Amino acid sequence: MSRIGKLPIPVPAGVTIDLKGSNVSVKGPKGTLHQKLEDGVSVKMEGSELLVERATEQKRHKALHGLYRSLIANMITGVTTGYKLEQELVGVGYRASTQGQMLDLVLGYSHHVVFELPNEIKVAPRQERGSNPITTLESYDKQLLGQVAAKIRSLRIPEPYKGKGIKFVGETLRRKAGKSAAKK
Repeated sequence: MSRIGKLPIPVPAGVTIDLKGSNVSVKGPKGTLHQKLEDGVSVKMEGSELLVERATEQKRHKALHGLYRSLIANMITGVTTGYKLEQELVGVGYRASTQGQMLDLVLGYSHHVVFELPNEIKVAPRQERGSNPITTLESYDKQLLGQVAAKIRSLRIPEPYKGKGIKFVGETLRRKAGKSAAKK
């Protein structure tokens, strides 16, 4: 039995779960999320807990068992408390600003990079004097938030020599020694 898959998922007050066939809908104070389950995995409600079960002991069903348990637990956490990611823009002259759902980034290119965000994501850039600009992304959908954050990071991936680029706050980068280190 999957160690993660067999754990029950507690459903807090204020969250409604709708199970219809192979579809699971989670509605909470922050929004509504939907997940379609594959064959071989089912969800049932027992009191104030959800249980994810698998049909067989096949390797594929074992893998899906833990996956769908984690996805549903993330959905419940998202609609109750939400998720937040912070990205730091490291580089001289790097800036971020917003107009509605448009994120305008200055990343050292000859032009501004304008990134349109989905409606489910809220962004708040901030710049404190003497520190790098930070953009804060918030959403109730963990999958969408991670996908958008990765797409923004791909606009200027941190380089290994000076560390310039867009990195997650708290991320440690592997740094390389420059060519002056080889002359010794």
